[in-house]
Amino acid sequence: MSDSTESGNDIIDGRAAFHRALTAALDEAATSGAQQLWLCDPDFADWPLAQAPVLDALGRWAHSQRRLTLLAADYTVLGTRFARWLEWRRQWSHIVRCLLVHEEEAPSVPSLLFVPGFTAVRLHDRDRHRGRIHRAATELAPCHQLLDALSQRAEESFPVTTLGL
Repeated sequence: MSDSTESGNDIIDGRAAFHRALTAALDEAATSGAQQLWLCDPDFADWPLAQAPVLDALGRWAHSQRRLTLLAADYTVLGTRFARWLEWRRQWSHIVRCLLVHEEEAPSVPSLLFVPGFTAVRLHDRDRHRGRIHRAATELAPCHQLLDALSQRAEESFPVTTLGL
């Protein structure tokens, strides 16, 4: 199988293609001035969140009137393996919201980057990193509905700092 994104039909086939698609979507969000971003995954283990191009795109996108929402079933990996992303998050904590889905909802958490009104990068097969890039309104609406439903049943989690005694 190919490890590239086919530009003609926006197929994601492979881990490298998934990472390129995520980075491109974040670049597009920064360039277009998108007001909101959603990052959704069971644990973000396969996301390139600590890589310089991703952090650069997030930095160009970030603005005080924007909102980044993360939705996950578990934040352990994010908290232990992505120090550079955690540092970025501390700087922009006022625009970042982290939601934790309830345990019974965990199996329905997709791997999805969603930029409302612009694009969605979604893996339909996480094991093989296969998915699609969606741009049409008819493709974006179900992504938005899914995230909305999951977020309504989720709770705030993953604080920026943990206080100890």
